Amino acid sequence: MTKTLRCAVIGAGAISTEHLNSLALCRRAVTVAIAEPNRKRAREAADRFDIPRIYPDHRRLLADPDIDAVIVAVPNYLHALIAMDALKAGKHVLLEKPMAMNARQAAAIIKAAEASRRVFMVGMNFRFHAQTQLARQAIQRGELGELYHARCFYLRRAGIPRIGSWFTQKNLSGGGCTLDIGVHMLDASLHLMNDFDVATVAAQTHARLGPQKLGNGTWGKSEIDPRLPFTVEDYCTALIRLKSGRTVQFEMSWAAFHSPEQREMGIDLLGSRGGLSLFPARVCRNHSAGYETLILDKKRLPQPEDRVHHFVDCVLDGKRPFVPPRESLKVQKILDAIYASAKTRREVRL
Repeated sequence: MTKTLRCAVIGAGAISTEHLNSLALCRRAVTVAIAEPNRKRAREAADRFDIPRIYPDHRRLLADPDIDAVIVAVPNYLHALIAMDALKAGKHVLLEKPMAMNARQAAAIIKAAEASRRVFMVGMNFRFHAQTQLARQAIQRGELGELYHARCFYLRRAGIPRIGSWFTQKNLSGGGCTLDIGVHMLDASLHLMNDFDVATVAAQTHARLGPQKLGNGTWGKSEIDPRLPFTVEDYCTALIRLKSGRTVQFEMSWAAFHSPEQREMGIDLLGSRGGLSLFPARVCRNHSAGYETLILDKKRLPQPEDRVHHFVDCVLDGKRPFVPPRESLKVQKILDAIYASAKTRREVRL
């Protein structure tokens, strides 16, 4: 197999810039093409990262035999369509989160990936965060004992990704803060617990500030139409019960500026021998000399801190992705259950 992976990026929005930066710093990869219908954004990205070929749509890019792998960084409603097109075209695929609009689409992507025999991974970057990797090492060493509860939260004070963009339109995004930032914390929590098998979900969502045009943020490059209604949630809370008996408390917000100052995001784990808190990674436990807090600061990590670099290594070296597709599907099912519970105001059993 070639020692340099020839990559392309589909989409030239804000998140694609992060992927292009990662590719530019990866010694084993080169960016050879980009697909983007917006000519201005496509040209800006091509000029900035010295990309030789621009395509107006993803199908023309996928027909290019000089491309080995693609990164799909487009609005959520296009994830399943483009990922499956890429896999059927014989390309390896790194897909932005969330995996899809729903679990049915996510399952279809996995079916296409298995049929193609290509590497497929959802780019859950919080798994690769150094602090998450340090936390996982501590858990695997048994420092927390038996885990029984996790609390995960991401509470932006004013972080709606530009009201009037595709992010705030349910038909284009599939959901609000739950799908956008909640997927990060949920995936990382279950990854640390090494437990993705859920029994029940009880959830509630709210849209209180977005409809008032409050809590606006600056993320994104896509077009804005301020006349469009805000049709997604800006806050979500859920209690997730795992089949093992463990629990996960889930709280996400795009606009929590009425709440007191606090950690914006984090994961807290409780175990029979100790607790752990992110971010940063700290182990908390009783000690013979009293209660102690240990900061985890070892530098040797089992995985690269960059999801793109890991994906490239998986393709070139035949490694299994650190984010198994079946785990991403289970996360998608939980997200679906959160929305179903909030809609019906009843507990959902998976």
